[in-house]
Amino acid sequence: MGMIDQLDTAGALPVLDAAIRFAGARHTVIAHNIANLETPGFQPRDVDPHAFQSELAEAIDRRRQGETGSIGGTHGELGLETTREVEVGAGGRLRLNPRTSSGNILFHDRNNRDLERTMQSLVENASVFRVATDLYRNRTTLLRDAMAERVG
Repeated sequence: MGMIDQLDTAGALPVLDAAIRFAGARHTVIAHNIANLETPGFQPRDVDPHAFQSELAEAIDRRRQGETGSIGGTHGELGLETTREVEVGAGGRLRLNPRTSSGNILFHDRNNRDLERTMQSLVENASVFRVATDLYRNRTTLLRDAMAERVG
């Protein structure tokens, strides 16, 4: 595999960046749920990570087909679109619009909580963040090494 083939992975950076931004924003939502676990009347909220992943996959497909102002292929603008739960702003900024989750246990204090489900969401989200940041770091290290002509 030549150096150009290895550098082609740079097209993954916008995808990883979007995944990191989403996981970071979702972590704030989950942490808010945990902080208010014992607050009477509190209704935990969350966004659907699968819906975001689907939109991310569609954005990748649009980029491959050249629909986002790119020339097609794996490089160029990612072109994430705003959905019901995720607003895409300038510079790839993501704003989450979490919804009240359903299926939790309604306690006598009118708090609709499920500690186990919340902790599961926290761990899964942290795992996504960790994997995406590790991959991002690896890709940027590869690019930095290539620019310094240390890739062999």
